[in-house]
Amino acid sequence: MSGPFLTVGAPGLLAVLGLAFVVWLVSLVRRDASIADIFWGLGFVALAWLYRDLGDAESLRAALVPVLVTIWGARLSAHVLWRSRGRGEDPRYAATRRRWGARFPLVSLFTVFWLQAAVLWIVALPLLQVQTAPAPWSWLDGLGVALFVAGFAFEAVGDLQLLRFRADPANRGCVLDRGLWRYTRHPNYFGDATLWWGLGCLALATPGGAWTLAGPALMTFLLRRVSGVTLLEKGLHETRPGYRDYVTRTSPFLPRPPRRPAH
Repeated sequence: MSGPFLTVGAPGLLAVLGLAFVVWLVSLVRRDASIADIFWGLGFVALAWLYRDLGDAESLRAALVPVLVTIWGARLSAHVLWRSRGRGEDPRYAATRRRWGARFPLVSLFTVFWLQAAVLWIVALPLLQVQTAPAPWSWLDGLGVALFVAGFAFEAVGDLQLLRFRADPANRGCVLDRGLWRYTRHPNYFGDATLWWGLGCLALATPGGAWTLAGPALMTFLLRRVSGVTLLEKGLHETRPGYRDYVTRTSPFLPRPPRRPAH
């Protein structure tokens, strides 16, 4: 794997770092580091097609993966853009800006934009594998596509349900516990992790592809323990009075029927 890693993977890393640098420059003009979140999905799309161009694997798998990633990444970036319209800088970035003061622009380049680009590149290791290691279609490919479709549906439907819930003024201060949100507190995060394990299965179907499962594993860890569930729920406990009760009866990640209240 050392040859493809250097000839395809290394240019991919340089490309996402360069794209992140451009987005960082835009953030300086806008004084809004939140645009890093919009770049996240599109960064995967760019990397998927770069790997497709640089790789030498000619197969249905190699042709399909960039299409799947484009569908997911474009929808995610569009969703983040729509959700953030007119809201100004995300409170997380605003708090960091206040803490660092005049040094924040340079600090954000390393701790937000380039860090995010490096994480993106690691998560995308399955995309590198499928474009550099040809193999016949197998049952693992079918499993991977099924997981991707299921995960994408969970993420997209969960996001749509939450947008509609928040758009109703009557729901202000309330907790969404209907639809997919009845079975998991974070259907969008669960869906995101699931579809990346689907892409991991597509990579696993190729010779020596097991090492690239580090990408889906990292994505799942981040969603569960770092920037996803843990960070989000810390704020929700403080701002949603009914959230504690919701937590007691609803799975944090894997979907399952809600617990019955104790008598």
